[in-house]
Amino acid sequence: MTRIIDLSLPHQNFASEPYPPTITHTDHEEGARRLAKLANVDPGDFKDGIGLASDQISGSTHSGTHVDAPWHYGPTCGGKPAKTIDQVPLEWCYGNGVVLDMRHKQPGAEITVDDVRKALAKINHTLAQGDIVLIQTGADKHWNTSRYMGAQCGLGRPATEWILDQGVRAIGIDAWGIDRPAAAMVEAYENGDKSALWASHFLGREREYLHIEKMANLDTLPKPTGFKLCAFPVKVDKGSAGWTRAVAIIEE
Repeated sequence: MTRIIDLSLPHQNFASEPYPPTITHTDHEEGARRLAKLANVDPGDFKDGIGLASDQISGSTHSGTHVDAPWHYGPTCGGKPAKTIDQVPLEWCYGNGVVLDMRHKQPGAEITVDDVRKALAKINHTLAQGDIVLIQTGADKHWNTSRYMGAQCGLGRPATEWILDQGVRAIGIDAWGIDRPAAAMVEAYENGDKSALWASHFLGREREYLHIEKMANLDTLPKPTGFKLCAFPVKVDKGSAGWTRAVAIIEE
């Protein structure tokens, strides 16, 4: 039996993120009027006088659960043109999922190489080519509250590099972004760490990899390994990211 667990957050009006989408819903009655105009018929010609519901959405490709393309981090990667989301190989978005529990880390803290090694040892797992690493911070439990944007710890550049060195192409997180919260990065920057601002994002100008951001529900997985992660992005032409319905696929 195949079991599917939703690891995604919704796109919704007034979501607790910097650039939430604006969604307008068209009901079935208005749908009848629109269809009637398109087909040059009377709205009453439709059964019960109702047509087709639809929705219009205006928002960033980085709202809701999404996949960041290398183009998001900069125009080039390793001296070559960076891939946009429509150019990302889908093989990078499907693989063995590995959850690393970092919920013991304080909000704003940096996840280090040692943290990653300890988390892997705890679940007795060695990263392999094509694994998709999922960082569990617990920030998703604060979705739609004022705490969401600052509720996470985040990957430091050394830890991100170490994960990529193991053959990983995609790293997900159940938080706003893969780096530390903006306030923590700015504080470190003002205290003299000039590399503190979005360090793991900017690493993507040197190393080609993907982020899967604003994930959720990692605590509902029965085990931290032993499942496939699927996060195929919407194919946005020349896009820096694409929305995704990230799911875990478990064969029982």
